[in-house]
Amino acid sequence: MIVRSAGILLYRRSAAKLQVMLVHPGGPFWANKDEGAWSIPKGVYEENEAPLTAAKREFREETGHEIEGEFLDLGEIRQPSRKIVHAWAIEHDFDTNNIISNKFTMEWPKNSGNIRTFPEIDRGQWFAVDQARRKILKGQAGFVDRLIDSVSAEESVDSESRCS
Repeated sequence: MIVRSAGILLYRRSAAKLQVMLVHPGGPFWANKDEGAWSIPKGVYEENEAPLTAAKREFREETGHEIEGEFLDLGEIRQPSRKIVHAWAIEHDFDTNNIISNKFTMEWPKNSGNIRTFPEIDRGQWFAVDQARRKILKGQAGFVDRLIDSVSAEESVDSESRCS
């Protein structure tokens, strides 16, 4: 069975530099991990659910905020885990200080019998694209590259139309 996931990569232009917003997973496993641990807000969806609808739902669950607008389809990438992630990008200057993530419970420490609650996402942050490539999970780095290619192509079309 193939597991499918959908997510949204926010981007903004700051001082003529492209930045992306990534989120850091919550819980004890990720607590002391940084480089290669960040992700786009995303989650698993069922076969009968539209991927973009799922991506919006997952964004809301992980950040506490709705996101609407014109989405740029970044396509799918198969992760090392064999999960397939479909991502969309949208330009939006989101305030990462206002993240309110959903929570999950797990036994921690393992085999202790203690059930604890953790946020699915413990924080979000804006990164320049070169830094984002180091921070993001290896299997998702292709989405940053696809965004750069798409935004560069868009800017080329805009400058050509201004010159004509």
